[in-house]
Amino acid sequence: MNIPPPDHSEGCFTCPSEEWPDEKKVKCMTIFSLVIFIYYWYTPVVKANNRTVSFILLTSILLSFLCVFLFLGRPVDITCMLRQVSFGVFFSISVSCVLAKTVTVCLAFKATKPGSYWRNLVTIKLSNALVFTCSSVQVVICVIWLSVSPPYKEYDTFSSPGKIIIQCNEGSVIGFYSVLGYMGFLAAVSFLLAFMVRTLPDGFNEAKYITFSMLVFCSVWIAMIPAYLSTRGKYMVAVEIFAILSSSAGLLGCIFFPKCFIMLFETEKNTNRLTSCRK
Repeated sequence: MNIPPPDHSEGCFTCPSEEWPDEKKVKCMTIFSLVIFIYYWYTPVVKANNRTVSFILLTSILLSFLCVFLFLGRPVDITCMLRQVSFGVFFSISVSCVLAKTVTVCLAFKATKPGSYWRNLVTIKLSNALVFTCSSVQVVICVIWLSVSPPYKEYDTFSSPGKIIIQCNEGSVIGFYSVLGYMGFLAAVSFLLAFMVRTLPDGFNEAKYITFSMLVFCSVWIAMIPAYLSTRGKYMVAVEIFAILSSSAGLLGCIFFPKCFIMLFETEKNTNRLTSCRK
């Protein structure tokens, strides 16, 4: 089929079988939330939720969105290796930050009594150490996976008669599901801890937002596994892209949009929030 030059084309044409059309994207809500948090860096609503961990979480969510581009286009060996490792590491950092926030909330309410031992543990160093440790475990898993049996490009000549499908082979199946399993383990722990403290007072408690975000996150990836195993070729990639975008949007929307709403439209709560937390 002859395709007219772009400058003279006024209609639509069917994309070639090896290409997928893209959608016009004009906004990035992750960057919008990141700018708001930086602008209100010294306000109580940002300080009360560990600014450093929040910044790391927003950055990792942004990188999770961007790693989708590694799944698009013609697969090559380097993109096959990078796309699984990148989403695994970025998501582990995100969930580690959520876990650190959840642990901080749990310890903060245990430390309300004067002279409580838990008061000494509610520190920024603990949150940062938890994020670093949990993320490092996933990095080690990915390094072992890439060292033993990394993903690679392969030609599938059996799935569709008369067609050769270029796709990524995950290499070690154990490595791939170890990355997913560890990420799921972090999400499950965060969900259980947040669920336990979801009914605590709202002045300092963001556990209910974490609970819902982890519920969305876990639901997406649990539904993704059977769908991923039952598809082939570009449909398998589409399923994984959908899971990445949906879970990233769930984390962003459930945790940060309520805070952005307070900072933009309910400034009186932002002013008095720290005082109400201490009472």
